[in-house]
Amino acid sequence: MAGDHELWERIRGRDASAFETLYRDNAARLCGFLRQIVGSPQAAEDVMQETFTQVWKSPNGFRPELGSLRAYVFGIGRKRAADWWRKRQRVDEEQRDERREEAAEAAASFSAIGDAFARLDEEQRSLLWLREVEGQSYAELAAILQIPVGTVKSRLFAAREELRRIWRSRGSEARSKK
Repeated sequence: MAGDHELWERIRGRDASAFETLYRDNAARLCGFLRQIVGSPQAAEDVMQETFTQVWKSPNGFRPELGSLRAYVFGIGRKRAADWWRKRQRVDEEQRDERREEAAEAAASFSAIGDAFARLDEEQRSLLWLREVEGQSYAELAAILQIPVGTVKSRLFAAREELRRIWRSRGSEARSKK
């Protein structure tokens, strides 16, 4: 304990070589300990660095009568790891909330698109579905519908224009509600 107390007093006096000794003697063990707590080698390394940074920036609090300097450093590391977990849980919750919001927005968009699509007459809806969703070529559509390719193109144009008109009128309705 006398060695710990002396080393600590040197660290408190900003002796970099004393701090280096503390780091060299404890960093690998602390990192291994933290890896067991946080589960990630990179996160353990980060928490270990934060621990030693705290020890260097605020060299207070060590009381040799309560235990070894190593135990003190490991205690700080354990608290830092707990902070890491709390922060991670907040980030995970925020990401879950963002994903929920994105899913709600996607569902609303999908619903709006479905609503606009449903307003088309059956022929336009079928034609757009086969072309845009199923990926049928103009020739395939002509064969399926038993009409000339030119007619397929003109009906697709008309269906797209109608969908655009519906979508724009829906957008202006939404803007007027705000």
